[in-house]
Amino acid sequence: MKNALLIIVGSVVLAAASGCAVVPARVAVAEPSAVYIGPTYESPGVGYVWEYHARYGWGWHHPVYGWHRGWR
Repeated sequence: MKNALLIIVGSVVLAAASGCAVVPARVAVAEPSAVYIGPTYESPGVGYVWEYHARYGWGWHHPVYGWHRGWR
């Protein structure tokens, strides 16, 4: 009985002195928003318009010739 009590008290003291602290994590949540990206170079020619492509992003687009420099 004395040994069991000694083990329990020792365990409690060891757990209390271990210094373990649990801190809740902070999570930053950003609202989704539209972002306009300006052209990085001049228009490649007459008829090209700075447009947004849903998969590839911003680029110069011509209604007949398509996207300038393709997609890399």
